Amino acid sequence: MRKKIVAGNWKMNKTLDEALALTSEVVNMVNDEVTGDVQVILCPPAIYLTTLNKYVENSPKIALAAQNCSDKASGAYTGEISASMLKSIGIEYVVLGHSERREYFGETNAQLAGKVNIALENGLTPIFCCGESLNQRQNEDYIGFVKNQITESLFHLSEEQFGKVVIAYEPIWAIGTGLTASSEQAQEMHAALRAHIAGKYGNEVADNTSILYGGSVGAANAEELFASPDVDGGLVGGASLKSRDFTTIIKARQ
Repeated sequence: MRKKIVAGNWKMNKTLDEALALTSEVVNMVNDEVTGDVQVILCPPAIYLTTLNKYVENSPKIALAAQNCSDKASGAYTGEISASMLKSIGIEYVVLGHSERREYFGETNAQLAGKVNIALENGLTPIFCCGESLNQRQNEDYIGFVKNQITESLFHLSEEQFGKVVIAYEPIWAIGTGLTASSEQAQEMHAALRAHIAGKYGNEVADNTSILYGGSVGAANAEELFASPDVDGGLVGGASLKSRDFTTIIKARQ
C-alpha cells in the first residue's frame, strides 16, 4: 500500500513570525480535522527547520522536509547544507530536483543522482521532482523526457534504495502560471512513470511508489486530481502558504 502524501513547499517565503503562525495553524487544523492516513509534510526555508521541528514533533501526521541539500558530505562549500546536518536536527525528508533548482541553479540529472545517494545514506527520504516545460510538452516526447530524468537520476539505485524514494511530477508549465494539468493529463504522466518504474524494478516496487502531482494544486482542483488512480498526493506551492487552503487540500487526499 503506497503512502498518501501532501507536501507544502513554501519556497523562499515567510518571516519567522509568519512561519510560526502558519505552522501552528496547520498543526491545529490537521490534528482537529484530518482523520485519514495522509502524511503531511511542510517544506519551509531551511533557516526555520530547527524551530519548526518543535511545533510538529508531537504531531505524527506532520513531518518536515528541507527544500534542498548538497551533493557533498561536508567541506568548504559556503552556503550549502549537508544531508547529515539535516538528519542531525531530526529532518525526515528532502526535496530534490525541483524545477526552480534545475532552471535557476543549473542542477543536472547527474548531480541530482549524487544528491539522492547522499540523502539516502543519511536516512533521509528524497522527494524527487521531475517534469517538462511548455516547450518540451509541445515539441518533444514529453513523457520520454520525464522518464529520462528518472532513469538518469534514480535507476542506479538498488531495489531497496528506490523503495525509499517519493516521486513528484511537476509540469513546469503549470507552476505559478495559473495553468493546471487536467486530471487526465496528470494521470497519463503518473501512469507512464509507474510503468517505467515497473520496467526497471518490477510491479511490486512500482505499485508501492508514491507519485505526487506538483503543478498548481489548489483547494478547488485537489479532489479531482487526487481521484486519479496513480496520483497519490500533491507537492503544493502557493496554496500551502494559506493554512485553510492547505488543510482543504490535505482533506481531499485523506
